[in-house]
Amino acid sequence: MTPQELKNSILQLAIQGKLVEQRPEEGTAAELVEKILAAKNAKSAKKNLTRSRGARGENKTSATSASPREKIPDDEKPFDIPESWEWVRLESIINSIPSKQYQILESEVKPSGVFSVISQSKEYSIGFTDKSEKVYHHVNPVIVFGDHTAEVKFVEFDFVVGADGVKIFEPLDGIVIAKFLFYVLQFHSSDLSKVGGYSRHYKFLKDKPIPLPPLAEQKRIVAKIEELLPLIDRYEKAWSKLEDFNKRFPVDMQKSLLQLAIQGKLVEQRAEEGTAAELLRDILTQRRRDAEVGRSPRDRRVSARNGGRGATALPPMPDDEKPFDIPESWVWVRIKDIATKITDGTHHSPPNSENGDYMYVTAKNIKDQGVSLSNISYVSSTVHEEIVARCNPEFGDILLIKDGATTGVVTVNNIKEPFSLLSSVALLKMPKSISAWYFVYVLRSDLFYKAIRAQMKGTGITRVTLKQIENFVIPLPPLAEQKRIVAKLEELLPLCERLK
Repeated sequence: MTPQELKNSILQLAIQGKLVEQRPEEGTAAELVEKILAAKNAKSAKKNLTRSRGARGENKTSATSASPREKIPDDEKPFDIPESWEWVRLESIINSIPSKQYQILESEVKPSGVFSVISQSKEYSIGFTDKSEKVYHHVNPVIVFGDHTAEVKFVEFDFVVGADGVKIFEPLDGIVIAKFLFYVLQFHSSDLSKVGGYSRHYKFLKDKPIPLPPLAEQKRIVAKIEELLPLIDRYEKAWSKLEDFNKRFPVDMQKSLLQLAIQGKLVEQRAEEGTAAELLRDILTQRRRDAEVGRSPRDRRVSARNGGRGATALPPMPDDEKPFDIPESWVWVRIKDIATKITDGTHHSPPNSENGDYMYVTAKNIKDQGVSLSNISYVSSTVHEEIVARCNPEFGDILLIKDGATTGVVTVNNIKEPFSLLSSVALLKMPKSISAWYFVYVLRSDLFYKAIRAQMKGTGITRVTLKQIENFVIPLPPLAEQKRIVAKLEELLPLCERLK
């Protein structure tokens, strides 16, 4: 049960006569109704007497009769009430105060001043004013009702009205306690708020039957509600913390799982699976062989001295670039050390061709589970040939958004057909000895996602560069362990999604 539902339940018990006991010595609400009728009859008689006086001062009074007590039809009564209570209409137990004469423009409201300004907003007060001629002075507490918003406010001090749609209710003294009526109207306002839009709500409120207890019981009901409200406040704080925890828990759990994965703590290490150093040596050896094809001996020697693509060993990773400890069988590498290609799509947006031959993928199509074909664009064969010379995405390649608000979103290409790519997406090709999904999960981890976002620069559209991407440092386990990490994450991460 939410805090608001709990409060509504207490208010419902209160207005049903179930929050405190009834006491015969406190009389009945029927006696209050008789007082209302007597007061109205007296007021009506006085008006008739004034109107009946002739020009010569002759007393021409006309007889008046007591107004009959309105009987609320049974089908309008939402619930049963104690025998000592009565059903009444709102307008029979209040004086409605015209608010226009006490109103100022919202543009006249100041952040400080002598008099508080009350409107129909959710905020109790919208500001202050010094306009004493606009102040509504009152002795007893009144209730402010927002005709458009259904907001209900209990006001004990003099104030100025801040907008149209403000209704001021002055409860009849000795008939209904303002605080009791405030709680009754608060209960009804939760239903009125469902009307929606900028509707006028008073037309619904004035026709709702109002339960009226004896005066002494009203006081005891108010006292009991105000005894319980602090407990509801404490419950709301605990509820809010729990709700916040429940919202954050799945996301925090995902982050924790990814962090454990890239630290080598999600699955055990197995000696028979070899080491990442061996894996890296094989990658570099193959790269050297590929690089030697068609290259001069001098170029090969220069490349090896500079730690380039022809090198068979890498310089040690500086300790200050290692964000955490990893297992002995793992190694730290830069993305450029293991990727066979790092590039991006065309830097010139080609014209969209509805009848084009090739799909044209941009950042909007990159989703967690792969490339989405929703709202896909197309380009002609001529344009595609120009783009593919720079960037040839293939099934299983890694696609990373590097421009704009979604920078850092990364996935594995699930499209087997050839397509063209925009420069907002980086393309990373990995050797077969690297699990593409392991690499994706590394970049999705909180540590590396934040590192990518922190390096974004630019005016208008911010981005990370290919140079920045290729120099990111990542932890590399043996291939078999990479696959076991991916399998474990694919088992656990959906459970986190189900908790959202």
